Amino acid sequence: MSPESTGQNEHHLTVYRRGFRTWRGNRPFWAGLFTILGGLPIAYFPYANMHLGNMTIAMSTTAGAGSLIIGILLITLGFTMWFHHIVRVFAGVAAILLALISIPVANIGGFIVGFLFSLLGGALSIAWAPAEAQASAASGEAQVSGDGDPEVPEQRQEAHGAAEAPRRPMMFKAAAEADGGRHRAG
Repeated sequence: MSPESTGQNEHHLTVYRRGFRTWRGNRPFWAGLFTILGGLPIAYFPYANMHLGNMTIAMSTTAGAGSLIIGILLITLGFTMWFHHIVRVFAGVAAILLALISIPVANIGGFIVGFLFSLLGGALSIAWAPAEAQASAASGEAQVSGDGDPEVPEQRQEAHGAAEAPRRPMMFKAAAEADGGRHRAG
C-alpha cells in the first residue's frame, strides 16, 4: 500500500459526508428543505396551543383541515424535489401556489414564516438546473455533424466500453453550419 492511497484510511464520517454532498449536488436540495420547513408551521399552528401562565390560547380555526392538507402537501412536494428531481418544475409551481393559498386559509400562511419558506423553496426548485457532467467538459464537447448526430471522440468511447454514447440534441451552432450560416429563406 502506498502512502498516497488514503481511501482505506478515511474516517467513515468523511465517507458519509462526501456521499451526502454528492447526493445533495444532484438534486434541488435547498429547495426541498425550504419547502419542507415552510410546510411545517402551516400544518402546525392551527392545532397548536400556547400557554401563557395559566391561560391557554388555542390557535384552532375553522380552516384547520385545510391548513393540515396544505402543510402535508408542501412537505410531500419537498420530498418530491429531493427524490424525484425530474418533476422539480411542477413541484416548484405547486409549492408556490400552495404557499399563496395558505395566506387566507392557514393563519396568514403560518404567520408569514411558512409562506416565505414555501415561496422561496418553490422558486429555488424552478430555478435549479442539473450541472454539466465534469467528464464531458474535461474531454471536450462532442462534435456535431451536419445530420445532427454527435461524433464522440475515441477516448470517450473507450471509457464507456461497448456501450453506446448517449445522444444529444442538435446544437444551434451545428444547425447554422448545416445551412451554410444562412437562414432557410435566404
